[in-house]
Amino acid sequence: MTNILEKIIAGKKNSIKRYKDSFTIDELEDKISSYKNYLNFKDKLIQKKISVIAEIKKASPSEGVIIQNYNPKVIAKQYLNSGAACLSVLTEEKYFQGHLEHIDQVKSEVKLPVLCKDFFIDPYQVYLAKSFGADAILIILSAIREKTAKEIYDVANRLNITTIVEVHTNEEAKNALNFKNAIVGINNRNLKTLKTDIATTFNLHKILVNHSGPLICESGIKTEKEVEEVVRKTKINNFLIGESLLRNLDKNSSLLKKITQISP
Repeated sequence: MTNILEKIIAGKKNSIKRYKDSFTIDELEDKISSYKNYLNFKDKLIQKKISVIAEIKKASPSEGVIIQNYNPKVIAKQYLNSGAACLSVLTEEKYFQGHLEHIDQVKSEVKLPVLCKDFFIDPYQVYLAKSFGADAILIILSAIREKTAKEIYDVANRLNITTIVEVHTNEEAKNALNFKNAIVGINNRNLKTLKTDIATTFNLHKILVNHSGPLICESGIKTEKEVEEVVRKTKINNFLIGESLLRNLDKNSSLLKKITQISP
């Protein structure tokens, strides 16, 4: 039976083909060279404080539509005012109902670094993401072969865009150590079953503790107490949080403020 990750990747191949039919790499490079609003994503995650990458998305495969009246610019402004260090913008179109244009919309509203949260399976996507204003891209090791991951990583380094290498298993965590300059994100969500377990962070941290770059705890964080537990047990102080904040933006802006005020 095809799992959700395989379905997303199949759809992503079709999406990339459409973009390749519309934009050559030379055209994307011209667009990149004329864009003046890039920010340093990684620098925001190496400060000695709790840093939250607040996620902006309309829907997800596990939850369906999260926000009916979806306005990325409004959400970005709320996150900025509540203390977010960076933003993660979902751009996958079918299952998350995102779009690359949402990155540019957000960057025009707030001065925060933006991660293009998508399923990168082709180096072409790095040019594409940066041409829309992305400051960081995501490599999900469970979604692609190691050779492809390296190719995407090399292009990202050449274009001076931050890379987050995402892991969920012991094997992926060991492989991530080869991406010396990357941020490593520990995803507590199994992308094949969509179940979350915060113990994933505790287990994989043991493998990644000596990684040269920052680490991020991703998915499944619902309370400030969970953040405090992760910080206490692992010293990780970077968190990517989405649905817990999006479910009730007005109420949960206070959750974001409380998390960012925790002492690491």
